[in-house]
Formats: sequence, C-alpha cells, structure tokens
Amino acid sequence: MAFSEFEVRRISKVVAGFVEKRRPPAHVRDQLDLMFSIEGQSVFLLEKRRLMDGEVIERPFAKATWVKTQQLWKLYWQRADLKWHSYEPAAAVSTIEAFCDVVDKDLYGCFWG
Repeated sequence: MAFSEFEVRRISKVVAGFVEKRRPPAHVRDQLDLMFSIEGQSVFLLEKRRLMDGEVIERPFAKATWVKTQQLWKLYWQRADLKWHSYEPAAAVSTIEAFCDVVDKDLYGCFWG
C-alpha cells in the first residue's frame, strides 16, 4: 500500500531538505546532480549524471523501504551488481530523518564512496 498524501508531503519535505544540503554546486548540476523519488513504500536517492555523449542517466544509490508491520524503515544500498543489499551498519531505522542521517554519515562508504 502506498503512502497517504500527507505522508508523501512530509517525507518529501524531509528528503528534499537533505538532498538540497548534499547537492553539488550550481555550476556543476547540469553534469551531476542529486534527486529523490517515492515509489510505493520506498524512498530512493538518485544520482543524475550527464554522460560524454550527452545522454542523461539516473542511478539510484540508496533506498529506504517502510515496513508498516514493524514500524521501521529498512535501509539498502546498490552494489556494482545492481542489486539492493541491506546496509549493515544500520539495517533499519525508525524515522525518515534517521535514514537521511545514516546516508549522510555513510560509515562504510557505500553511498558517497
């Protein structure tokens, strides 16, 4: 079941603030930028990059999925195999703010390298 309209607005506000804080400088954003999307019960953080041939690709690198029965967010990162793997330093958190904090700190270098 997807989020309610109220939940989408609240999650969007929190994640948009985080993304804005981490975005590259304005003069670089046509080549590299950060964005997010909400799909079903998941929030994705994406890297938007312009390739040398001009093609623009969007690659997700972090995912938080709400598990309503457990009242928590499960955190994932995407490895080079393009599969989602649990983020072991903090496999689950209780709030979307905590998800943003975990991605920001990135203790194992999975999100920011």
